[in-house]
Amino acid sequence: MKSSGGAFDYQHSPVPLKFDPKRLTGLSERLIQSHWENNYGGAVTALNTLRARLSQALNDKNTPAYVYNGLKREQLMRTGSVVLHELYFENLGGDGKASAESRTKIAAAFESFDAWETEFRKIGQGLGGGSGWVVLGFNQQLQLLENYWMADHTTHPAYTRPILVMDMYEHAYQMDYGAAAAKYIDAFFANINWDAIAARM
Repeated sequence: MKSSGGAFDYQHSPVPLKFDPKRLTGLSERLIQSHWENNYGGAVTALNTLRARLSQALNDKNTPAYVYNGLKREQLMRTGSVVLHELYFENLGGDGKASAESRTKIAAAFESFDAWETEFRKIGQGLGGGSGWVVLGFNQQLQLLENYWMADHTTHPAYTRPILVMDMYEHAYQMDYGAAAAKYIDAFFANINWDAIAARM
């Protein structure tokens, strides 16, 4: 899926969906295919294009530092979009039923599984109509499992491993639910692949 190469010549290939989008509950095949092809696929294309531009700009002695930093800022955003979308699609395709082991691990960090889910949903509802991500992540420095609010692709908490990722950009649900973000959140939970979450934990 990924070509060889270093920081300047690496090119990324889109990761195929690991589930049949026709079989999701409450999320249409049309929505998922559009999301994967246009939003995720577009981010992959943009990231690969940026790498070529960065290499050219670095080798051009006339490139001002502020211009180069603008490209690096865009690279950061596109990298975040690619990685978060891959994690998002990877944690879809399940039946939404968490195993007893996963429930116990999450409950240990949040007092109860329901308390975790309530907070995760509330963060998502707060992002509805705008943009951002909700991430259940394990902060490896603090040794803490927490829910995180992310305004965009660049605000990921430091040294944190994503466990569960929910896309709250309107492109993730508008086609099916319009502005009804809460209904999308219900559908997201119904399709969580808890096997993927267990592997990340």
